[in-house]
Amino acid sequence: MTKTIIFTGGHILDAEAGQLRDDLEVQVTGSRITAIGAALPRPADAEIIDLAGKTLMPGLIDCHVHVVAETLDLWGNMIAPSSLSALRSARVMNDALMRGFTTLRDLGGADYGLVLAVEEGLVDGPRLVICGKGLTTTGGHADLRKRTDDRPGILSDRLGSMGLIVDGVDNVRTACRTMIKEGANFIKVMANGGVSSPNDPIHSIQYSREEIAAMVEEADNAGLYVSAHVYTDKAIRRCVELGVHSLEHCNLIEPETAKLAAEKGCIAVPTLVAYDALAIEGEALGLGATEFSKIETVRSGGLRSLEIMRDAGLPMAFGSDLLGQLRKYHCMEFELLAKVLSPAEIIRSATTIGARLCQLEGLAGTIAENAYADLLVIDGNPLEDITLLQDDGAHMSLIMANGKVVKHAL
Repeated sequence: MTKTIIFTGGHILDAEAGQLRDDLEVQVTGSRITAIGAALPRPADAEIIDLAGKTLMPGLIDCHVHVVAETLDLWGNMIAPSSLSALRSARVMNDALMRGFTTLRDLGGADYGLVLAVEEGLVDGPRLVICGKGLTTTGGHADLRKRTDDRPGILSDRLGSMGLIVDGVDNVRTACRTMIKEGANFIKVMANGGVSSPNDPIHSIQYSREEIAAMVEEADNAGLYVSAHVYTDKAIRRCVELGVHSLEHCNLIEPETAKLAAEKGCIAVPTLVAYDALAIEGEALGLGATEFSKIETVRSGGLRSLEIMRDAGLPMAFGSDLLGQLRKYHCMEFELLAKVLSPAEIIRSATTIGARLCQLEGLAGTIAENAYADLLVIDGNPLEDITLLQDDGAHMSLIMANGKVVKHAL
């Protein structure tokens, strides 16, 4: 029998408007919000939850995660049996849920099986929006082989692998079609050098224009889009010109490119906490001078990039991109964003803008009739104090995901 819950006596956060609304009640039936209004009718079997003046807001959306990267040993993740990777991923997903993230957009690694595991209730975790594997050139950001390792390819058939090495237009088309057939909601391309990869400087441009254009065409043919790992202004502009929609990181973007991206309808996903976490933990992790140099290059441009993108009107979705034990810094992203953005802007990034990027507009990241029942009860007003979204869910009295209460401390 489908259960009905009515939330009453609290403030309802309108994420898009950045305002609280009083004197409203929210009814949940099953997995959906079924009514919003003043003094809703009380079905005989309804459970009434009195918010006692607390704030009811939409569940959070993190638009850049890698749930299969349970450890920072990326090779170790790849060689782990897929069954073990799936169980580890379930733990990662549950941890995120208990921080209030009810939707995760995975940027490389998660497969359709993990999507179904959440949908079927086998895993208490956020819903997953996936790309399959991130596409990388030989020697590119997701090619983890050292220069002396001449073994062909990487273990892309394993769940713990985040990338697929693919070169050439025809091979790129086949890879995109395979990802889409296997349940991808978008295509991910490594279009720039990276911090964690051994052979590509940050400023290296990856993939030819023809290869990226082929990805964009294949995604568009399926009603999807391409998301690009990019840091430098040159790489970002190239992707924007080629029709890439989602721009990950963007630490070194310049105003003219940000303006062009906004005009083209792109969405950026800054992930500042990933670099602060590496800077904090890098020495203990054994990172060398080369890695620290890469980290500092992108870290130093992070806050400036937020200002540039905000001023250009380029929408930004919340992202973290933390791997392994660095996930303990997940909620620090709110603290970093608050150095430039207002609480209302940050909340929009983690709700309505994220939902748009996940192609879940009107369903996730909002409190509206027929939306998913992804709801958080906050011990205060996050529009005035964004730190209420930090501390790993400590200020969240209740967490509901898809109509299921997973935390109840009211």
